[in-house]
Amino acid sequence: MNPTVIIVIVLIFVLLAALVLTNIRIVPQSKAFVLERLGAYQQTWDTGLHVKIPFIDRIAKTVSLKEQVVDFPPQPVITKDNVTMQIDTVVFFQITDPKLYCYGVESPISAIENLSATTLRNIIGELELDSTLTSRDTINAKIRVILDEATDPWGIKVNRVELKNIIPPREIQDAMEKQMKAERERREAILRAEGEKQSRILVAEGHKESKILEAEAEKQSAILRAEAAKEAKIREAEGEALAIEKVQTASAEAIKLLNEADANEAVIKLKALEAFAKAADGQATKIIIPSEIQSVAGLAEGILSTVKK
Repeated sequence: MNPTVIIVIVLIFVLLAALVLTNIRIVPQSKAFVLERLGAYQQTWDTGLHVKIPFIDRIAKTVSLKEQVVDFPPQPVITKDNVTMQIDTVVFFQITDPKLYCYGVESPISAIENLSATTLRNIIGELELDSTLTSRDTINAKIRVILDEATDPWGIKVNRVELKNIIPPREIQDAMEKQMKAERERREAILRAEGEKQSRILVAEGHKESKILEAEAEKQSAILRAEAAKEAKIREAEGEALAIEKVQTASAEAIKLLNEADANEAVIKLKALEAFAKAADGQATKIIIPSEIQSVAGLAEGILSTVKK
């Protein structure tokens, strides 16, 4: 075979292979390809392997299905009380229909920006300055609902809208700063007064607690002293009672011994003489002598007789 023919065949084969390979497309995750055939919409390719017809089909647009964020520059708005301020918004949206997104509007992002600015002016125009500064959540919700409804024909879903910055005029900012400073000073004064009040209360409570503890300690001390005195008297009384008991026991034992020894009259007189001697040793100024021991001679004789026996 002629080498030239072989080369031509090889070239044709290579060209056909390259043509086939260039028309095989893989759609990645979270992407969508909008396919046109002869200039008209044909279909939307989802994730996977796809093949298009050479020279007839073309991929018109690659669309991201992820949630996207667009930060719009500040927009001048006028409040109900005629205060001009600058507000910039952040819009979070997601493409739900690639076909509508490609053919619904010429420039979707620019359309969302203009729609957002118009909606913001309408909403802020119904609010006063104070309400605008304190109603961000309400404003965000209203703008989101309006944008979501307006962008449905464009295949776009608005998930969230946030007011990033609200910038009032310079003079109003100065007035707000002065007001905030005054409010901080007022709160500081209130906190200081409250702290001093609490300090005085704590000091009074501490003093009161100290007095209570002192009184309680004095009470306990008096109780302990009374208990000690009572215990001492009880012990003293018990000692006296014990002494009396021992004396009585000794006397009883002596009488018992005398009775057991069959003591005669002489011994009894001798005991009476001993008792008289003890009485004479006392502090009494008068001593009455019993008739039984008036006669000392008789007492001595009796004692002598007893000793002899």
